[in-house]
Amino acid sequence: MKKLVFDVGASAIKYALMDNDAHIYEKGKEVTPHDHFEHFLTILQTIYEKYQNEIDGMALSLPGTIDSELGQIYAPGGLLYNENINLVNEMHRFTQLPIAIENDGKSAALAEVWKGHLKDCQNGIVIVVGSGLGGGIIKDCQLWKGEHLFAGEFSYIYQGEGTSFMENAWAVKGSTTALIMDVARRKNLEMSQLDGYRIFGLIEQLDQDACAALQTLAQNLATGIYNLQCILDPQKILIGGGISQQPILIEKIQEELNKIYENIPFDIPHAYIENCCYYNDSNLIGALYRFLMMYPSE
Repeated sequence: MKKLVFDVGASAIKYALMDNDAHIYEKGKEVTPHDHFEHFLTILQTIYEKYQNEIDGMALSLPGTIDSELGQIYAPGGLLYNENINLVNEMHRFTQLPIAIENDGKSAALAEVWKGHLKDCQNGIVIVVGSGLGGGIIKDCQLWKGEHLFAGEFSYIYQGEGTSFMENAWAVKGSTTALIMDVARRKNLEMSQLDGYRIFGLIEQLDQDACAALQTLAQNLATGIYNLQCILDPQKILIGGGISQQPILIEKIQEELNKIYENIPFDIPHAYIENCCYYNDSNLIGALYRFLMMYPSE
């Protein structure tokens, strides 16, 4: 039997029919609702009913502060209707199959531990660069969630001066949204006129504004990565998210890290960075791995 795995994002609910080795047999997606929880639950149920005779379990990757053992979502991330919802219990209204849920950034980290570039690492970090900055911390080959399930919520790291969160949060300085905002400001455009694809197209054309914005983004990411290396000393730091498919991003981050290390008058360990092994499928693979850890006999 196979598993039905969901990757719930701000704009789309992606889903896949997968076996226990993460082979994908079929994919699809639906628009993520933003009105109320019952609408969201109905979409999950409709997709489930399409595959119910082929599966023996379900797994979900979602934004938010999540207790996987309890199936509970505390802080909901961008999907506000999920606040203080026990999603597993709610889904058991239409099925009694075993269900596992995990935070989206932590799912990406689990994918790398299971089958990706952290497979042979004791300690590592995954930073997912998207509308914000998510990710996961791997300690002794295990996902480390912290005392309040908050470890790896990199968006909230301060990177600047003063008390204004919206000016100093790492998400505001080091995310894809930050890159779009910077290019829009430099070109006097609305943010809606830009996206990552268009910006990297401009970078390929050596557009001065886009290249300068990328350099600023790389500086901000490198500063945070340097600090994480000093705090946690991982073997590797992986960069994920759609933007990580652009080789120039990793190159620019490495350049900025080199500048930092060149100015330090001590011999300290350097951060080793590379892109994640998986891109659009990371959260699906990681959510499946969470399921297999919770239900090893399924």
